Amino acid sequence: MAKEVSNLEQFKDGVLGNNPVLVQLLGMCPTLAVTNSLENALVMGMAATFVVVMSNLITSTLRNLIKPHVRILIFTLTIATFVTIADLTLKAYIFEVSKKLGAFVPLIIVNCMIICRAEVVAIKKGVAKSLADAFGIGIGFTLALSILGVVREILGSGTLMNRQVLPDAFLDGHTWVIMVLPPGAFLTLGVVVGVVNHVRARGAKGGAA
Repeated sequence: MAKEVSNLEQFKDGVLGNNPVLVQLLGMCPTLAVTNSLENALVMGMAATFVVVMSNLITSTLRNLIKPHVRILIFTLTIATFVTIADLTLKAYIFEVSKKLGAFVPLIIVNCMIICRAEVVAIKKGVAKSLADAFGIGIGFTLALSILGVVREILGSGTLMNRQVLPDAFLDGHTWVIMVLPPGAFLTLGVVVGVVNHVRARGAKGGAA
């Protein structure tokens, strides 16, 4: 019988060991589409974190009442409710960023990362473990998007959070415009995932030695 992991281990697994983007390669649509700046990446990450936390909370709380044959419908309706709240909140308080994110906030509804956590953890575990899992996955998702956002914004625009960080001498015809375009998203994601896999492989060899 598999050993039950602690809440802290569940949280850490979502952030690092089982990161939804860099390890599981889930949520690729927003990952590639909105990480042309750190600001966009952070807002998308926080919106997704809010949704996965609330979805796991509600699902775990009601898990004994949810019938197996309607669970996916319940998951979807729960997620859609909190995605709507997140989308309307962004439009009310940070409308300009909301416009940049466009349809990708509403599309959180079909993000397999969030439905997966409801199916794998929240419907089976208690509230504390479900919340630990949700926060870990949400922060891990935000961290991955932020790494991509930092690299792409600095190299593509010479800025970070819309403030210039590269000197004018470097910016004079040397920014990589491709980094804020779709090909730059694929390039950056590939490099970052490659680095993560290399580090994980070295760690596995070290543990086996």
